[in-house]
Amino acid sequence: MKPDYLASEDGTLFRDLNGNGIMDPFEDPRLPVAARVEDLLPRLSLEEKAGLMFQTVIEAGQDGALIETAGAISKSPTTTVVVGKRMNHFNVHRLPDARLAARWSNALQKLAERTPHGIPVTVSTDPRHAFVENTGVSFAAGHMSQWPEPIGLGAIGEPERVREFADIVRQEYLAVGIRAALHPTIDLATEPRWGRLPGTLGADPQLVARLGCAYLDGLQGEWVGPTSVACTTKHFPGGGPQKDGEDAHFPYGREQTYTGGRFWDHLEPFRVAIAKRTSAIMPYYGMPVGLEIDGESIEEVGFGFNRQIVTGLLREQLGFDGVVVTDWELVNDNHVGGQVLPARAWGVEHLDPEERMLRILDAGADQFGGEECVDLLLRLVRLGRVAEERIDASARRLLTVKFELGLFDNPYVDEDAAAALVGNPSFREAGHRAQAESVTVLQAAPDALPVKCSTPLYLDGFDPDTLAEGFETVPDPARAQLALVRVNAPWEHRDRLFLESGFHQGSLDFPEAEVERIRAIAVKAPVVLIVNLDRAAILTPFTTMDGIAGIVGVYGASDEAVLDALSGRIPPKGRLPFELPSSMDAVREHAPDSIGGSRDALFRVGHGISLSNALPGV
Repeated sequence: MKPDYLASEDGTLFRDLNGNGIMDPFEDPRLPVAARVEDLLPRLSLEEKAGLMFQTVIEAGQDGALIETAGAISKSPTTTVVVGKRMNHFNVHRLPDARLAARWSNALQKLAERTPHGIPVTVSTDPRHAFVENTGVSFAAGHMSQWPEPIGLGAIGEPERVREFADIVRQEYLAVGIRAALHPTIDLATEPRWGRLPGTLGADPQLVARLGCAYLDGLQGEWVGPTSVACTTKHFPGGGPQKDGEDAHFPYGREQTYTGGRFWDHLEPFRVAIAKRTSAIMPYYGMPVGLEIDGESIEEVGFGFNRQIVTGLLREQLGFDGVVVTDWELVNDNHVGGQVLPARAWGVEHLDPEERMLRILDAGADQFGGEECVDLLLRLVRLGRVAEERIDASARRLLTVKFELGLFDNPYVDEDAAAALVGNPSFREAGHRAQAESVTVLQAAPDALPVKCSTPLYLDGFDPDTLAEGFETVPDPARAQLALVRVNAPWEHRDRLFLESGFHQGSLDFPEAEVERIRAIAVKAPVVLIVNLDRAAILTPFTTMDGIAGIVGVYGASDEAVLDALSGRIPPKGRLPFELPSSMDAVREHAPDSIGGSRDALFRVGHGISLSNALPGV
């Protein structure tokens, strides 16, 4: 689909977005971005400027059509938010196949032309190229190429591989009309219980900074432009040090603590991302407890409400002048079905929505994530509680990104091109190789690995349809020479609050029944235990168990990728991106902001064994 262009008197093609028949400066593709922004901003009504300052969830019709009913996730029909509320930033959730996703994107942009100045829509997304399916965090790859979770890229530890990944993500996003990424996540993976470890790049601040730069290179490029995906780097100033490892989406996880005195380690990747010109930054939900910066006590309120953090540290000290978008739903509670997710107004729960909004604006944010209460902001301006100049400051930043991305000149995509590019064989092969390379061999007995093709294998925890090409598989471990057993890291299932069931939280100990089940297999055949390390599982029961021939960590990998790695067809390169503790007592004693160093840790950050020199024991 292509825009409807007019030609100016000198022959320049332009989109007549305000329908007046002439090429106004903001419609002139030859002018610098700043000039176009300064021409458009005073033309906008207060309603249009306010609409820029909200970004909420939108659902795509699985047939490629716009959804004109309120859904379980999206709060309003599409036309209501785009035309009625003048909103034009949306976080898309589940998508149909590439052709239909492109069709939906084009329909959304066509709808935006009905607004007074035709401001195009910026579609954003959480990560959607790996395995974790959690509406509050990320989506499984589906029709797109599938890669390890970001923590698996951290295990590989190679900037060039991260850059390749991000460039492929960029191409697939562009093809379906996604122009903003709500990632990379450059929090440090220092709290082993935290449910968001899979989305991080690891615990080492220097490595995370290098990989984060490569990530930005692949998505944005040196400058944000018409072939870029604009990045929202998160979660400032580092969301990893969660008290007791609980997640700040939920009231019991609202506190962040720095008992190890390592605040500046967590900030380091953000310094580098700012120097790399990330388009936007998102503060986390968490509220700092007992934090001092340069001798100044930091108010114990959520980072999105915290002027000392957003204006003082991010804007003034670090010099960031891009977009600051809050994490989702700081203003209003979210009711879905019979569940509720309270507004993440940590430390300011007593304030009403208007007062919360005022605190966010005073802190220095430009955009309210997960909200569509435009009327609330308009009311505050009309009551004189928010100056229109304050709205202009944020609108200017938000418009700048839209012009940089080229959306005002052409927001449309080609359905045929999208169908041909997204998830193409070369992209899928690159993702498969990365999955295998990220595999981390933690412990291996002599001759257990690599797995020889002639070895009769018993597979447990693998999909029955796994293509174990080149291997002999047997249905009974007693008939096998080696058993490959895949398990997930432990977690405690919770489902009281909306979204809670998708987060893996709580104890890292394996249930005794699971330990005994694996022991029973190991009695019959030597076991290579393959653990999905979306959390820092406590592997102590297995490191000395008779019959355990090897322990391997994976971070999002298909069964075929695991077999390719363990056979050496694609040699695994993974090194532990975070520490694996020895016990829950050691976890509880450990400072959540410290990079490893827990008592008697089983495997330290960076541990990994090459298959060419696999050694017995640890």
